[in-house]
Amino acid sequence: MRASSLLAALAAILLLAGCSSPSAGNDESDAGAGDDDMISGTVTVLAAASLTDVMDVLAGRFEDANADVDIAASYGGSSALAEQIISGAPADVFFSANEATMQSVVDAGMAVDPGVLVTNTLQIAVPVGNPAGITSLADFARPELTIALCDPAVPCGSAAQSLLDLAGVQAQPDTLEEDVRAALTKVSLGEVDAALVYVTDVVAAGSAVEGIDVPEAQQVINKYPLTLLAEATNSDAAQAFIDFLRSDEARQVFEVAGFAAP
Repeated sequence: MRASSLLAALAAILLLAGCSSPSAGNDESDAGAGDDDMISGTVTVLAAASLTDVMDVLAGRFEDANADVDIAASYGGSSALAEQIISGAPADVFFSANEATMQSVVDAGMAVDPGVLVTNTLQIAVPVGNPAGITSLADFARPELTIALCDPAVPCGSAAQSLLDLAGVQAQPDTLEEDVRAALTKVSLGEVDAALVYVTDVVAAGSAVEGIDVPEAQQVINKYPLTLLAEATNSDAAQAFIDFLRSDEARQVFEVAGFAAP
């Protein structure tokens, strides 16, 4: 399915979840705050680019249940977002695509009780029809092909390098992208023959690209930690949003988008 179809599917799941009655004593299945804990204002979220589609849907669901809250999400390479946080950029929540990047925020004293929420793995993305005949990671060493990888400074790039090293492949990338969505776009536009992106990005792209599994990818798993930020200006609403992201309701949506539980 295309990204728009994925969003529709995710929204349908949330609608069903919202119409069902939560089990007794389980507040986590409800995106709304309790009557005694009313929240309002803007929650600024900085999240990895690979989270774009699923977070947009979840943020919309949370806003629907909390009319006075606005989730303002910005997406990009996790390392660049971490640098912004450490440099003092205003934000309430950080959702990184790997633990190493989150650790830099922890070391700066900016994270409050971070924890891994979901995991992701890499997959080869190729244009529709796979015109270059890509079959495995070994093809990334073919000099006649045009290959896109993420910059090693961002989580998808460091994971790609680890995967290539594990497979014993000396890749010859023609472009190093600032985040995984930029690499995916190169594939969907037919500007490259292949790229290493996350499984979730291939799911989101739907029929715009094709995905090829990499057996070794199960040994290079990206863990996505989520945290409230120490300098959050709307900590109550931010914590409520984090609690929702950790709920069973949200986990269903993450799973449909291709993410796995840690």
